[in-house]
Amino acid sequence: MEHGHELEEATEKAHQPFERKAGATMAIVAAVLALVSVYGQVATTQELLLQTKASDQWAYYQSKSIRRYQSEFARDLFGSNAAGAAAAKKYDANIARYQNDTEQIQAKARELEHESESRGQQALRLHFGEVFLEIAIVFSSLALLTRRTYFWSAGVVIAIGGAAISATALLVC
Repeated sequence: MEHGHELEEATEKAHQPFERKAGATMAIVAAVLALVSVYGQVATTQELLLQTKASDQWAYYQSKSIRRYQSEFARDLFGSNAAGAAAAKKYDANIARYQNDTEQIQAKARELEHESESRGQQALRLHFGEVFLEIAIVFSSLALLTRRTYFWSAGVVIAIGGAAISATALLVC
């Protein structure tokens, strides 16, 4: 019989407006937290991927710079005598081509670095928002356990703050 009484008591409490309100708030905050968490992980992954692509571009830049240096060396070597003048002109063309290539590669690498930094800033804001949303869930849980409205109110305010911080990730360019 004791279990039946506890069940009735739990049913009555479940129908009380405060518990429903606090529980619904906790469920909504948990859903927002899930979204923010996923977007934060995506932004972090994109940041790392873009940084890797930028590193690849810098390695490509370095290889082109080495080729340009080798062409400069060969041009100087062949240009030191009259017989090598034709070969020296061929290396002049290579030098110009490699110089143009390195400028384009450098611009692409810097662009990728900038994009990576932007994604990193977005990820950071999303992760900070995630922390606040997690704290809001804790406060909502405390509100359910203690039936204190100030815990619920604090949880709502913290959740709004976390959502706002997360939303600022959209402003990062």
